[in-house]
Amino acid sequence: MSRTTVYTALVLRNRSSGESNSEVTLLTAEEGIIKATVFGGAKSKLRAYCSPYNSGQVWIYRDKAKDYAKLSDFDVQFWRPGLRELYDRTMAAGAAAQTILSSHGGGGEWASALKLALETLNALEDANEELCLRLLVHFLWRWAHLLGIKPHLDCCAACDEEADNAPLWFNIHDNTALCDGCAGIQDPRNSADYVNYADSRGLKKREHDKFIKLNPGCRKWLIAVEALEAAQVSRYSMDNNSFAQAKALASAVLTAAIGKRLTSWDW
Repeated sequence: MSRTTVYTALVLRNRSSGESNSEVTLLTAEEGIIKATVFGGAKSKLRAYCSPYNSGQVWIYRDKAKDYAKLSDFDVQFWRPGLRELYDRTMAAGAAAQTILSSHGGGGEWASALKLALETLNALEDANEELCLRLLVHFLWRWAHLLGIKPHLDCCAACDEEADNAPLWFNIHDNTALCDGCAGIQDPRNSADYVNYADSRGLKKREHDKFIKLNPGCRKWLIAVEALEAAQVSRYSMDNNSFAQAKALASAVLTAAIGKRLTSWDW
């Protein structure tokens, strides 16, 4: 029986291991997240092939008796050098990779997870600064859908009342979007429970901050782009306030699932 398996894979991380080797972490369509050793120093051609965000076919040799895996060959089909040419592209790509790693590669939906990751990286390769942020939010929102934790945004989760042009309030503690009445919001401008994400910089630490306001523009954008591939996101823009709410929502949903907020989501 052959000890070598061929995978369709994306390099998520490459770290030094020992004096001259490295350990690569891959997202594969067949088995999700796997790790393998790459032998050779800094001038090794194979090690250069295993740069983060390269993708293609990889050959992994396994010795089960020694609990050992070696990347023996890599047919790189996409190099994506553009991700390293702009700071925002690099940061968005890194945030997507860390999200994938922190959620164990998509929880079993490995082929879909790889497809989404590749679409996002391809779109990022020539994206400008503003589009990089939108692509990251799009990725986070679709990743939440992949994990099965995306809340419904078209109506109140408690009373089923259609939201239409009224705001909804996302409760970060129970992952639901509620209308004013069900959320107990009397005056949104003065409510102690209202989290105002003007700069989209993380969840506030006060215990009574539990709602994220979702205005119609934010919800309509998220619903519109949910079924779109990353390459199509550039067609849909939104105002800064709606974007801040969308980013805060996607981050809060994944924070609850992962168990921590990733600092890479903010730069």
